Amino acid sequence: MTLPDQADTTLNTLSAAAAAAAIAGGDITSEALVEACLDRIETRDALVWAWVHVDTDRALAEAREADGARRGGQPLGPLHGVPVGIKDIFDTADMPTQCGSDLYRGRQPERDSAAVALLRRAGAIILGKTVTTELALSAPGPTANPLDLARTPGGSSSGSAAAVADTMVSLAIGSQTTGSVIRPASYCGIVGYKPSFGVIPTDGMHILADALDHVGLFARQLDDIALMAKAMMPAAFAAAGESGASPADPPRIGVVRAPVWQEASDDARSRFDAWASSIGARDAVDLGYVFEDAVACQRLILDANLAANLGAACRDHPDRLRNITRERVRNGSTIDDDALARAMARVEEQRSRLQEIFRHYDALLTLAAPGEAPRGLSSTGNAVFSAIWTLTGVPALSLPLLEGENGLPIGVQVIGASGADEKLLATAAHIAATSSTQEGR
Repeated sequence: MTLPDQADTTLNTLSAAAAAAAIAGGDITSEALVEACLDRIETRDALVWAWVHVDTDRALAEAREADGARRGGQPLGPLHGVPVGIKDIFDTADMPTQCGSDLYRGRQPERDSAAVALLRRAGAIILGKTVTTELALSAPGPTANPLDLARTPGGSSSGSAAAVADTMVSLAIGSQTTGSVIRPASYCGIVGYKPSFGVIPTDGMHILADALDHVGLFARQLDDIALMAKAMMPAAFAAAGESGASPADPPRIGVVRAPVWQEASDDARSRFDAWASSIGARDAVDLGYVFEDAVACQRLILDANLAANLGAACRDHPDRLRNITRERVRNGSTIDDDALARAMARVEEQRSRLQEIFRHYDALLTLAAPGEAPRGLSSTGNAVFSAIWTLTGVPALSLPLLEGENGLPIGVQVIGASGADEKLLATAAHIAATSSTQEGR
């Protein structure tokens, strides 16, 4: 690959893997890469509004330190010198963490969240904090979709997805409690990855629901997701290596069109069906009756947790929270313990059913979102195509493989078995390569 000149501001378009390799080899400096990303932010963020806080001086100073460490022969991490965006619900000891809410305005944590600490340990440069919906819930921030500024980028990880899509940074982290990684990745035409529940710790992250919250990753290329995942969840990859887990050759792939298929646009459904047929994915999978109420269970569990986690804030500081947030908390306060227990019991049935299905398949395919990004910034879109997989804690990826009627992306969602994250990434790579081969014919 031909690298841009050090002074070329297109350094920001490099993949994370290419940038890390170039920095390690002395072909480019981390400082030049960070400068290119900062230049892109300065040029574009007044339109996109992906960032809520960028510390230019600190980022450049850390980049120079990274370059000095390389020149000094020090051991380099897999993300050495590569800038990363952080959703503003993850604590950072050197930047404010305000969760997109007046409730936390001016809040400065004393230490990094676990996810940020893992990134720093891998050598990444924390470029800044990206916009989130209020408290990572429903009330949107100002971020626009960089592919069409009149459309939503999705949420709640809106700034992270938009920053990556607009080449302001090659990597970013977000979170998902319903569809806050997979949906914005689909809308913005990038790769979004929600790992298995719990494999990346949520310590120091704003919590909506202990049973649902996941740390998620964004990149423009699948290889970059794999690079970032290995840095942030090494135990999961070590366990996969010890067990010899790998997809079949070719992998066994099923297609899921229920129970929310009717929520998708006609355009999205027809394009997905044609694409799935073109790659030979014709094996329809019936999730069974236990999934008929899965979306309702996810919503009930989330809202009950919202009442527990945000009820006091709504009562004591209602003026600091937006109406839509207060309404969600009020809804949760009406849920009784018996209803919550029934929902949690149903989830166990659903997980058991998925374990049975994944004995026969390496991955399942469905849409990542109901269609192209909707017009307007007052809503972040419909997260229904992610809710089931968040509820059950299985890993999921959105791949930008489809194009809708307006020329905007629609993601294909690839779902794997719980704990089989390395297998999912390998299967997704096979699917992406197969799709590319079919397009080239």
